[in-house]
Amino acid sequence: MKRRFSAFFLCLALLLPEAIQAQSVHINDTTAFRQRMEWFGKAKLGIFIHWGIYAVKGVSESWSFYNERIPYDEYMSQCSGFTASNYDPKAWIDLIKESGAQYTVITSKHHDGMALWDTKAGRLSMKKRTPAKRDLIAPFVEEARRQGLKLGLYYSLIDWSHKDYPVFTKSVRRYDNDPQRWQRFVDFNMAQLGELSTTFAPDLWWFDGDWEQSAEAWHAAEIVQRLRRDNPACIVNSRIRGYGDYETPERGIPITRPKTPYWELCQTINDSWGYYPTDTNYKSTYQCLRLLVDCMSMGGNLLLDIGPREDGSIPDEQAAVLKGIGRWVRKHAEAVYDTQAGIPHAYFQGYTTRNLKGDILYLYIPYRPTGMVEVKGLVSKVKEAWVVGSGISLDFKMWNQPSWSNIPGNFYITIPEEVLDPDITVVALRFDEPVKLYDGFGQVIEAN
Repeated sequence: MKRRFSAFFLCLALLLPEAIQAQSVHINDTTAFRQRMEWFGKAKLGIFIHWGIYAVKGVSESWSFYNERIPYDEYMSQCSGFTASNYDPKAWIDLIKESGAQYTVITSKHHDGMALWDTKAGRLSMKKRTPAKRDLIAPFVEEARRQGLKLGLYYSLIDWSHKDYPVFTKSVRRYDNDPQRWQRFVDFNMAQLGELSTTFAPDLWWFDGDWEQSAEAWHAAEIVQRLRRDNPACIVNSRIRGYGDYETPERGIPITRPKTPYWELCQTINDSWGYYPTDTNYKSTYQCLRLLVDCMSMGGNLLLDIGPREDGSIPDEQAAVLKGIGRWVRKHAEAVYDTQAGIPHAYFQGYTTRNLKGDILYLYIPYRPTGMVEVKGLVSKVKEAWVVGSGISLDFKMWNQPSWSNIPGNFYITIPEEVLDPDITVVALRFDEPVKLYDGFGQVIEAN
């Protein structure tokens, strides 16, 4: 009886689709999962690109007609003004590489249904409907591959322009409960994803819009299975109803470290995803670097978004920020890529990471110290301290640790003004073992 019972569950496990098992991949830390996520865990920084017809008038991408701020026909009339006349994929990839990013994600199709590649599955594409008259994804993919960047494709499961998709705007639905129309839309989605997968074989799929339907309705399991048939190593984000590999919080950075081992904050460089000429509220290089090290300190990545103009040119303000990030990343590369989440925030007034071995603690100091910098609760002994980027050795001392107590004192580092970075200074502490911390609340003196 016991043997038959075990055999039954073995057969059941073999019948489960890979994508269903992927839902609990964060719990079942499989070898295949770890291998495909390895580059992502080390990447730390990616550049997101939102580019579409919405850049012509500088309106909100897709949402402007969905939320009925402008009529659909007016939104789609932007097609006639989208030229891509100054589009230079090499210049784009050069800039992304200069930023220090290890991957890039570009919108292949947003919720408006306008495909940036030469799709054969639909009527709406840049090649068919705009003066650009060409596939815009293909040369970008070619250049990204040539320069060694990992490639991600954003794809909206939603298509508010498609006649067989049930939702049109926030107050208008095309139909309810029409299985034949819905199946036609599912087939259309599968066809477009198949084109992208077989033509471009992206390293990462960045899905969006899954909130409007269930996993069963989207055929989420089948989608992931289909994509992994072409590229078993491809990574899938979380926005496909639980069948993804990593979480994607948006805009607001997590306050506490996410429980999943891999995650990525997607954030805009100003307040808009696409090009918005009136939005001049650009984040500074310093602000973006704070976002980056904050994510790194909790084991995550930053996916920073830019929005090119309709002609393909990237605004100078955006380019300047990416170049500023690149300066800092190149200087502090040892404290960026091969790192893992740091120690809890209560131990240090700043951000921290550790090297992969765990015996180096990196301190990111986003302020100009007015005195010595303190780290609390260090059980492990510090062997040396230096400024990352210059290698300058620093003086340090442990205070408040009497001989009768085994509770660590307060560790202080002296950081001269002349070694400070213009944005964020990074200090490295090397220990005699993987760093250990004290997490108690002190002790009462009973003998002295």
